[in-house]
Amino acid sequence: MNTTLDFYENNADIFAVGTQDVVFADVQERFLSFLPAGGRILDFGCGAGRDTRYFLSKGYVVDATDGSAELCRIAGRNTGINVRQMLFSQLDEDCVYDGIWACASVLHLPKSELKDVFVKMIRAVKPGGYIYASFKYGEFEGERNGRYFMDFTDETFRIFANDLSGITIIEEWISDDVRPGRGDEKWLNVMIRRS
Repeated sequence: MNTTLDFYENNADIFAVGTQDVVFADVQERFLSFLPAGGRILDFGCGAGRDTRYFLSKGYVVDATDGSAELCRIAGRNTGINVRQMLFSQLDEDCVYDGIWACASVLHLPKSELKDVFVKMIRAVKPGGYIYASFKYGEFEGERNGRYFMDFTDETFRIFANDLSGITIIEEWISDDVRPGRGDEKWLNVMIRRS
């Protein structure tokens, strides 16, 4: 198991407490505005289940996955649905989802693996479907505080996305971290549509 998964296995309860009650409706609603009412969403790397719970409350069908068994257990308890334990590389769906929500999740992959996972995400959404992903804003790649991070700026993400076929970047925006005491941290948010 890699160090990032070890981190989440060993710190699942602390991580859950720090994220599950964060108000994130602005970004959640921005994502949902692109999807058909009642559509099917994959919460890809769902953590403690905060966003899954929100999407379910809005009438969407949600599949939730996480690589950490402990976070799957917590997310299942928080959402009332079965949360599947799987690695990002194990995604193997074809034209299933109206949207994939990868909020602060796939940022834990090295760039070489991230490209392969984006190809899998693109295949898993329906034609015309959407992928939301967020990354810490910057140019760092490597281990930080016990986890691996792949940071992007808007420019470096566009360069990365040039190697992905069949997509259009619909929106990119920079936001502040919404967790208490973290407002100086910036995030890159991207909304992508499958052609």
